[in-house]
Amino acid sequence: MAAVHAAEPERVILEAASVKSLGIETAEAEEGSFEETVFALGRLEVLPGRRAVVSSRIPGRAFSVLVLPHQKVEEGDELMWVESRQPGDPPPTVMLPSPMSGLVARVDVAVGQPVHPDQVLMEIVDLTMIEAGASVPQHAAGRLAVGQKARIRAATQPGRVLEAKLAHLGVYADEKAGAVEAAFHLPNEKLELRPGVRAEFAIVVSEREGVNSVPRSAVQGDAGSRFLFVRDYELENAFVRVPVVTGAENDRSVEIIKGLLPGDEVVTRGAHALAYAGRGNVSLKAAMDAAHGHAHNEDGSEKARGAGDGHEHEHGEGREGPGHEDGRWNSLTVFFAASTGLLLVLLAATFTIRKAPAA
Repeated sequence: MAAVHAAEPERVILEAASVKSLGIETAEAEEGSFEETVFALGRLEVLPGRRAVVSSRIPGRAFSVLVLPHQKVEEGDELMWVESRQPGDPPPTVMLPSPMSGLVARVDVAVGQPVHPDQVLMEIVDLTMIEAGASVPQHAAGRLAVGQKARIRAATQPGRVLEAKLAHLGVYADEKAGAVEAAFHLPNEKLELRPGVRAEFAIVVSEREGVNSVPRSAVQGDAGSRFLFVRDYELENAFVRVPVVTGAENDRSVEIIKGLLPGDEVVTRGAHALAYAGRGNVSLKAAMDAAHGHAHNEDGSEKARGAGDGHEHEHGEGREGPGHEDGRWNSLTVFFAASTGLLLVLLAATFTIRKAPAA
């Protein structure tokens, strides 16, 4: 990988193959809307009212169990039969139906097991709509309102962003956690989301227009020295390290207060790898010479007139390079001229010798 480091640390120059291998992508900086968000952690839960348990009204014995955990059932489907303790031949049995459509979450009974009315035998849940509960710090809870949008990322699907609106806030704050619950409802028709999964929340609390911002992946450095990489306008496959002052951040973007101009092409992908690409040994002069096709000063600037103006070549004293139109001959030209002259002399001598006897 070829990169500039020693001559000018603020510029990194790569070969075309290196740009491709690093997967570098850029986007033009422009002002737009910026969302201020509140960050929170939480979990996915069964939506209240979408959970049911199965129990027997009579004491007895489990005669048959017809379902397994994670099995889909419809309301009214047979789940199990209970044999009553009342005498009979055979003893009377009672069928326990599914109280709702959904998934069998738990089966806590086996065939032959004694059954009591206060015993939970099975649990059915409807996960076609699931609740995402965020634990919002108390100092930020005052900025929340029902209907606000949130972007939610579940731990089981880190590359997927789910969007939902705030359905309700908790009536009580959690004193131990110092937080207030914020609940969001997520459609889950494919049943890809499951209760108990951890989730991250970015709750949008306000929006500002005319803000210069870049993706979070573009910003490099620590809190005291943030910087971006911007595509060089003159050199191909060259990127300039630009110090910036940052402002507010959300889950997607970072506000740039100072250092970035509208129209700058910012590296949005591959910036982290690019920060390490400036450790090569190619000088800026060599890179500029290769890019422009003529000589430059060591700092990359154009040579002054008389010292090689960028189109003249440096040569030794009293010599000119080949191809200059100054009438001087180089060694190859002299060789051909001498050979041609010698050939003419030999031809003339031969002609004279042959002509002498005839006289």
